[in-house]
Amino acid sequence: MTSPDEFSMLVDNAAEAGLDWTGPPTVERCSMSCSDGLIVSGIRWGTEPPELVLLHGGAQNAHTWDTVALALGMPLVAIDLPGHGRSDWRPDHDYRPQAMVDVMAEAIGEWAPGAEAVIGMSLGGLTSICVAAVRSDLVRRLGIVDVTPGTNREKSESIIDFMSGPDDFEDFASMLAYTVGHNPHRTEESLVRGLVHNARELPDGRWAWRWDPMRGWKMTDEDGASSFDAIWDELDLVACPVHLWLGGTWSVVDAADTDEFRRRSPDAEVIKVDGAGHSIQGSQPVRLAALIRDLLAEAA
Repeated sequence: MTSPDEFSMLVDNAAEAGLDWTGPPTVERCSMSCSDGLIVSGIRWGTEPPELVLLHGGAQNAHTWDTVALALGMPLVAIDLPGHGRSDWRPDHDYRPQAMVDVMAEAIGEWAPGAEAVIGMSLGGLTSICVAAVRSDLVRRLGIVDVTPGTNREKSESIIDFMSGPDDFEDFASMLAYTVGHNPHRTEESLVRGLVHNARELPDGRWAWRWDPMRGWKMTDEDGASSFDAIWDELDLVACPVHLWLGGTWSVVDAADTDEFRRRSPDAEVIKVDGAGHSIQGSQPVRLAALIRDLLAEAA
C-alpha cells in the first residue's frame, strides 16, 4: 500500500463531517529540536500565529484533530506528543504527563506563545493540566477531552487492551480490522484515514504503529493506585477557565471522577457530548469544534 500525501485526505474529512470544501487549506508539517535533544513535530494550520493548541491522546497523533481543525477554520497547531506521530521516541520510553510537560511547554512557547486556549484529549489532556499548572502564561484557557487524573486501568480497560495488542501486523487490512474492532463509535472511513497517519509499512511488508509501544510505565502502581493521582494536585493550581467534555455514549470518566473534578475546579464547565465515545474529536468533531468556540468566548 502506498501512503498518500499527508494532507490529501482532508477533503474526505470534510465530506464525512458535512463541511463545505472550498479547496485545500493552508496547512504544513513543522518540527523543532527541544532541550532534551529530541525532535517534536506538529501540524500548523493557517498563516497567522496559532490561536489554539491541540494535544492528542495516547496511541494517536496530531492528525486526530484534522476534522476539528477544518470545522474551526482558525490558525492553530496540533502537536505530536513525544513517542507519537512524527515526534521522536524517548530513550527511556517514559510518556507520563509529568515527563512530557517540559518539552510540550517548549513547543507551545515556540509555536503558539499567544494561543487563546490549549485543548488536550486523554493523555494530552493530563499533559495539558500539567503544563497549565506550571506555565499559566502559555495556557489562558484549558479544554479537556474525556479524562481526569482519576482515570485508571479499570476505567480504561478497552484502551489498554488495544494498546497492549500486537506491535505489528501482516498487512494493512489486518491492522485495520484490529482497529475497527476496538473503535465501535467511529466510522470505518475515519479509521482508515486515521490508520494511514498512525501506521508505517516496514521493509518486509508488515505494518507497525507510529507510536512507541510505551512499555516503560504503567497506569497503576503495585498497590493499584493510579499513576495519574498526583495530577489532581496539579489541577488545583490551574487558575484559567476550564471546560471538561465527556463522551456521552462511552467515557473513561465516571461520576466519582466528575465530582472530584468539580471539587478541585469548582468553576469548570462539564458537558457530556451525546453520541460521542472517548475520542470525541473522532466521533463528534463538529460538535467538539462548537464547544471549543464556546471556551474561546469565555473571558480569560
